[in-house]
Amino acid sequence: MSQYYELYRRSRISLTDALDDLISQGKISPQLAMKVLFNFDKSMTEALAEKVRARLTFKGHLDTYRFCDEVWTFIIKNPNFRFDNETVTSNKIRIVACATRDSSANR
Repeated sequence: MSQYYELYRRSRISLTDALDDLISQGKISPQLAMKVLFNFDKSMTEALAEKVRARLTFKGHLDTYRFCDEVWTFIIKNPNFRFDNETVTSNKIRIVACATRDSSANR
């Protein structure tokens, strides 16, 4: 089992879709695709933990929340995000939060 979360694989520009296309075209093997995904998960986890220092605050109306398999999911309606001198609004967002699996990564 991987020690890294796989949440970022399904972003708008999906790494999984691109790798599936390469496998279908016979350009890479499924084993290589799995190695790429593992390294991607590891790199994303490390980059977010070590390099991202931006802070924001947000307010909104909690519509739905769920805790299942150690993963929190929140649906927030009409959120307002405040960065340094900028405010961003949206109609609805979903926040997925996972505990770190490596206790040394807790900061």
